[in-house]
Formats: sequence, C-alpha cells, structure tokens
Amino acid sequence: MNSSRTRAAILASSLLLAVALPATETLAAPKPAPKPKATAPKTPAPKKTTPVPRKTTAAPAPVATVNNEVVATMESRLDAVLRAKTINYYPSNAGWSAMWTGFDATKIDADMAKAAGIGADNVRVIVFPQAFGFPKPKAEYTERLRKFVSIADAHGMTVKLTLFDWWSGYSDAAGSAAWAKTVLAPYADDPRVLSVELKNEFQPGDTAAVAWVRKLIPAVREVVPAMPLTLSVDGGSGAPGMTRIKAQLAGTPLDYYDYHFYGASERALAEIRRAQAAVSPDPIVIGETGLSTATSSEGEQSAFLARVFQAARAAGVSSVAPWTLYDFANGAIPGNSQVSRVPAQYRFGLHRADGTAKPGAAVVRTAWAGGKLENSILDFGFESSAGSSPWRPYLSDAGIAVRTDDAAHGGNWSVRFSGTGRTSGGVPSVRTSPIVPVSGGQRWHAEAWAKGVKVTGTNEIALSWFDINDRWLGQNSSKAVAKGTSDWTKLTIDAVAPAGATSVQLHLKSGDNKGSVWYDDVTLALS
Repeated sequence: MNSSRTRAAILASSLLLAVALPATETLAAPKPAPKPKATAPKTPAPKKTTPVPRKTTAAPAPVATVNNEVVATMESRLDAVLRAKTINYYPSNAGWSAMWTGFDATKIDADMAKAAGIGADNVRVIVFPQAFGFPKPKAEYTERLRKFVSIADAHGMTVKLTLFDWWSGYSDAAGSAAWAKTVLAPYADDPRVLSVELKNEFQPGDTAAVAWVRKLIPAVREVVPAMPLTLSVDGGSGAPGMTRIKAQLAGTPLDYYDYHFYGASERALAEIRRAQAAVSPDPIVIGETGLSTATSSEGEQSAFLARVFQAARAAGVSSVAPWTLYDFANGAIPGNSQVSRVPAQYRFGLHRADGTAKPGAAVVRTAWAGGKLENSILDFGFESSAGSSPWRPYLSDAGIAVRTDDAAHGGNWSVRFSGTGRTSGGVPSVRTSPIVPVSGGQRWHAEAWAKGVKVTGTNEIALSWFDINDRWLGQNSSKAVAKGTSDWTKLTIDAVAPAGATSVQLHLKSGDNKGSVWYDDVTLALS
C-alpha cells in the first residue's frame, strides 16, 4: 500500500498536453530513478512467465445455511474474495490510523453509500495495532471496528481486514497473536467479514518478519479456522516476492495471494500472468491498483484503470480493488508517517476530496458492472481538456503538442506541433496505448488524420513495441505528412505485434519541422 504506491507516484513521468517536459527518455518507455525507501532489496524478475490462471467464472460456491441463517465457510468466503468488487477505503479527511482515532460513523456511512453507488460490494480496511492498543486492543476501538462492519453491511458490502500495517514488532510474535485473536474472534463465523490479510505489503527478504508470520498464521487459524488468510506484496517485490513468500511459508500456507499493481498499465496482462505463475495453483486478487492525479492527469488515471481491469479479465482475475475511494485533504494523513510527506499519495482517489467524481469512477463502475470499456477513454479526438487527456508527451524538449481549436478534422479540437527539432533519442511526439492487452502475433490497425502548413522534417505516426521488461522491440511507421502545405490526409499502419510483445505505444510524431502539423481523429484497435 505505502511503498509500491509511493514509488509509482514518484515514477510517474507523464504530464498534460502543452506542458514542456525534460527529455529524459530513450526509445523505450520512461524509467525515472526510484525513490529511496527503507525496505528489503528488490528481487530479480522471475524466469518463468507462463501462468496457470485460476478459473473464476464458474458458478459461486453454495452458501451454507443453518436455520435459514447464512454460515461463513472457508469455501464460501474464498469464493466471495475471488469475486469481490473491492474498494480500498479511508475517509477523505482521516487517512490511515486517523480513521480510527477520529472515527466518524456519519461520514463513513455516507462514504459506504458512495462506494456502493459505483458498484462496490466489499471494502478493504486496515486495522492498526498502534491505534487500537497493543497487545490488548481497547474496547473502544474494537467497538469502532464492529460499527464499521455494520455500516458496510447496511450498504450491502462485506469487509476484508488487513492487520499490522506500519508494523515492525516482529520480536513479539506471542503479543501479535494475542492481539490478532482478540480483534478477529468476533468475526470467526460472521459472513460479513470475508478474509484477513495478516500484514500489508509483506517483505519476504526480512527474516524477522518471516519468522513472525510463520508463528502468526497457525495462531490466527486457531481462532478463525474458516477465514481465508493472505499476505500482500508491494509493486517493487511483485511476482518474485510472491514466489519467495510461498516458498518460505510452505509449512504454514496461505489461502490466496494479494497482488498490488502500480506498474505500467500497458503491460498489466503480462505482469498479472507473471504473478499468477509465481504462486500457481493458488489464486490471486489485485488488492490495490491505481494512479495518482497529482503526477498524472485524470484522463491517464482513467486509462490506467481501464487497462488493468481489461488485463485482469483476460487473465481470469475477477477481483480488482482500486486504491482508493477518495483523495485526501491536506492534513488528512497522520504527520508521523512517510506517506504524509509524498504529495502524490493524496490524489489516488476515484473521487476528489470534495466528494466529486473523477472520470476514473465511471471506468470502475462500468468494469464492475461487466460493461465494455470504450476507446473514448483514450480521447482519440482530443475533445477532452488537457487536464483530462490520457495522451502523454515524449521528448518534449524538442517540441510539444498543443491542444488547439484552430483546426479540426472532426469535432472542435486537434493537437498541433510547430517549430520542432529532435534529440539523440529521436523526434518529439505525443503517445498513448490501447486499453486492450497486447501479445505477440496480434494484428493491429492505427490511423490518424493529419494536415500541414509549410511542413519540413519527419511527421508521421508510429507503433512502438515493448516486451515485459520494457525492452524496445521495434516500430512500424506510416507514410509521412506531405512536405509543404496539405489538407487533411489519413495516415495508417497495419502491423503484427512481434513475438514477445506485451505493450505498444502509438506516437504522433513531428521532428525537424519548421512549419506546423495537426493530428486528429485517431484510431488504434485490433484488426
């Protein structure tokens, strides 16, 4: 939750159209230096990538009842976990532990109504020993948790509990077990609570943490034997981290794995399949995913979420949990945390702090309803405002694309390059990627309409292909915009994705151009 999202936020390099960007990229997608953080070292990428996905499209597990009352079983709970439309939640004015220390039942009730309104049927909430009291939870705080579960239930939502965030007390396994048992015991047979994540973003390279969790798992199973248990990994640990956790916990296995995805959404399918392969045949859920609108546009957030949901669907992963329901107001994150000092952490929400919905909320609602995610999300006609567009600049030191209404092939807007140059990495462009996942052998069609005035240099569209490790595999280019002055002309590309391709970028290029060129009405689709 904290580390992977912090890294993703700081790594985000995309800015709005018409904003200059330093030329820090090569032909491949951007790779800014990661933010230093006090966690275990990253594990190298795994060698195997062939997944064995768990099927989640079968009929739901039968619901057990006794005297017409629903009974929570391991089977029914795990089935529900793997299908859950989960939203990650803190109130907009009280993030992390502040949710519990400043518990506001009225606001939480309104927020659960909003979450249910976009289709959520489950909420993931994090319980902090530091706030609840350790090693013996305070009755006041266990009552607040009981109230939260009741509020969620009133809106038709179940709960997933995450324990021991902001935790490093691994030397006290006995105290940890006693605390967890007290918190969880009331929910052992409660169908409103689906599962328990023992530690948020567990670090498998921490030997003390591994020894601690090996003792915690059997202790928790004693008190909640029918409760599925899991651990999550951050985006830095990823699939290799999941492999290590499974190997280290062979004697005390988990019931499923919680994968936090904050990587390049264009490669989401390949990354999800890599995570599945890491723990196969055990199932996974995507317990956190999202993009901060502090470092990216709201349009980019929408496209990110659409790609992840599409990729998960293709991989057979039915539960994708956006981080988070809300942006956070200034001061909402406790000041004693590293998170509070990272501006991007305040803007991952599907809703702004004032409660208004971002475009990403509509994407999530559509995905949870099983609807089709349309290419209109990608703003192919440039009709969205700059702050709402998912288009990203590339090599903008040599020229920038400006959204303009001085010419349009359709609608009222287009993008225009004027007076461009080039860098050692190539020519400037604006780029986007499809919502549909990419794999080798697919046939793709791209097109854009272009016109020019006093055009010189290189002005064309191109498809650039990348593998799962962001290695550039090559490109296919259209014919060039005619030199001089020309009316609207359609530029097209028909290409087959090369072997090993997991993503593609469509670039609208203009370099060494002393004149102006406009692009509009783009198409990018499987053919």
